[in-house]
Amino acid sequence: MARSTYYYHASKPDGVIDDYADAVKAIGALSRRHAQRYGYRRMTVALRKEGFTLNHKTVRKLMNQHGLLSLIRRKKYRSYRADGGRASDNLLARNFTSEISGLKWCTDVTEFRVGAQKLYLSVIQDLFNNEIISWHMSERAALILTCKTLEKALKVKGRKEGLMLHSDQGWHYRTPMWRSMLVEAGICNERCNSDPHPTPEIRSRG
Repeated sequence: MARSTYYYHASKPDGVIDDYADAVKAIGALSRRHAQRYGYRRMTVALRKEGFTLNHKTVRKLMNQHGLLSLIRRKKYRSYRADGGRASDNLLARNFTSEISGLKWCTDVTEFRVGAQKLYLSVIQDLFNNEIISWHMSERAALILTCKTLEKALKVKGRKEGLMLHSDQGWHYRTPMWRSMLVEAGICNERCNSDPHPTPEIRSRG
């Protein structure tokens, strides 16, 4: 238990009901499960799936009080500016939810710093439950970053018939090698043609 969480509960007089006690426990569990990578906006979405109806301001306040805000300070990685292959069709039609596990995946590359070191994180997420299926980290934003992530996802989850993988316009997702991997795996690729950051489930982390 975080020290701030202990003092939070210890400061409550005996017999006083804490309306947020269960929510705080859920936030702590989700934070540990996802290595404290969730920002308050993404945590709000995750809590709603757990049955908690809190607005993002309350979630941010609780996370701040208990030292559970995301440890990673992200920077927008503008890989979509690079040249690449043709754009894919908009198969998801911006419907970033799924009622079936393993049918809609979302992928993204994020740049962040740990001290003075710049790192790049590639993630694939299942839009059914926002589960992080696979990830790969590197000091360089090379093509191997996304390819390794896809390889891991297929190894862990396999592929369901009709699987769609959504990405932005980043150069990684426009290369012949990436497209070849998708074709070989039988995955339908979808990239948004108008919005350079069309992956809200991954990017909205607070």
